[in-house]
Amino acid sequence: QCTDGYEWDPVRQRCKDIDECEIVPDACKGGMKCVNHYGGYLCLPRTAQIIVNEREEAAAESTSGRNNVIRRTPADPHRAPPNPTHQIQCAAGYEQSDHNMCQDIDECATGAHNCRADQVCVNLRGSFSCQCPSGYQKRGEQCVDIDECTLPPYCHHRCVNTPGSYYCQCNAGFQLASNNHTCVDINECDANNPCAQQCYNILGSFICQCNPGFELSSDRINCEDTDECRTSSFICQYQCVNVPGKFSCICPEGYQVVGGRTCQDINECETTNECREDEICWNYHGGFRCYPRNPCQEPYVLTSENRCVCPVSNAICRELPYSVVYKYMSIRSDRTVPSDIFQIQATTIYPSTINTFRIKSGNENGEFYLRQTSAVSAMLVLVKSLSGPREHIVDLEMLTVNSLNYRTSSVLRLTIIVGPYAF
Repeated sequence: QCTDGYEWDPVRQRCKDIDECEIVPDACKGGMKCVNHYGGYLCLPRTAQIIVNEREEAAAESTSGRNNVIRRTPADPHRAPPNPTHQIQCAAGYEQSDHNMCQDIDECATGAHNCRADQVCVNLRGSFSCQCPSGYQKRGEQCVDIDECTLPPYCHHRCVNTPGSYYCQCNAGFQLASNNHTCVDINECDANNPCAQQCYNILGSFICQCNPGFELSSDRINCEDTDECRTSSFICQYQCVNVPGKFSCICPEGYQVVGGRTCQDINECETTNECREDEICWNYHGGFRCYPRNPCQEPYVLTSENRCVCPVSNAICRELPYSVVYKYMSIRSDRTVPSDIFQIQATTIYPSTINTFRIKSGNENGEFYLRQTSAVSAMLVLVKSLSGPREHIVDLEMLTVNSLNYRTSSVLRLTIIVGPYAF
């Protein structure tokens, strides 16, 4: 900051005098003339002569060519000023002007200086100065580059020194602010959104995420479908179908999907079936079958639902079981064994009789075993696993005898339908 009457000279890097006689209109009144002086100016009669002492580094300048200035040196302080019309002598660094005044010689403009090629000539009053360009400093007689990157931090992240200057760089994910020094985060998600699905900006970077049903690929940008069907063989009870972003479970014919993953048998007998009026519909796991409402074959006659009796009046019936009862049941494929699957029990109990139970037919491969559980009942046990779809007809016979050699038998014809699946 300069004092009154001075202003800052950015070239010479110092305060210089303001010439008020040049910039102030009509600075002096009443026929007075304006004479510039360091820090101000003087109003003097037009006939006045000004003597300046060189030791004070003063060189009064004429204003519009009207001022007469005579310089005196310390060697002759009392010498009277010469006639202004005569030629004057100027100190070193000055020369006589057309107005018979001493004016500064600009050695930088005339080339009368000894500054090096890497230096800048700066003109002074009566002299000149050799200075280094911006970004350089003097070291001896040479100008060397100033490494700004070693000075107190100019740059937020990284500083790159260049001859006479420097510039700042930012780390990846940042960019220079308008001041060219500070680094600010780049919001990649708003700039170009490199992510295939979801983008989240973080300081200096970003992360990508995928929608449900997808997973990030190895490049951490794109999303690949997650094949949920490959993650587990138990995700669906029957079959898993992968689709982009999700999966679905399907069930075989005769089943419907319940709860998104489980297969439940469709009871076609309660919905739609193709059984005739003289047939009954029997639902099993995965389908249905039609059986005749009257299953009796000669010489048996139907006495009640699914019960056929051979009349004692018919001689043929003496060698045949008295009654045949038709029953149906359904089991799943590959059922765990051993397993109790069906109980047979006498419907009529006579005193002093003994009942015995046996598998009369249908057990040629030994899949079943009949275990008597009481005097009037027995349990059919599955001892070998059965795979479907398949139909087994097993005749279970109950033989009744007494002490009077009374003997009779009855048969329960059990139709076992094995479903195609284990569910």
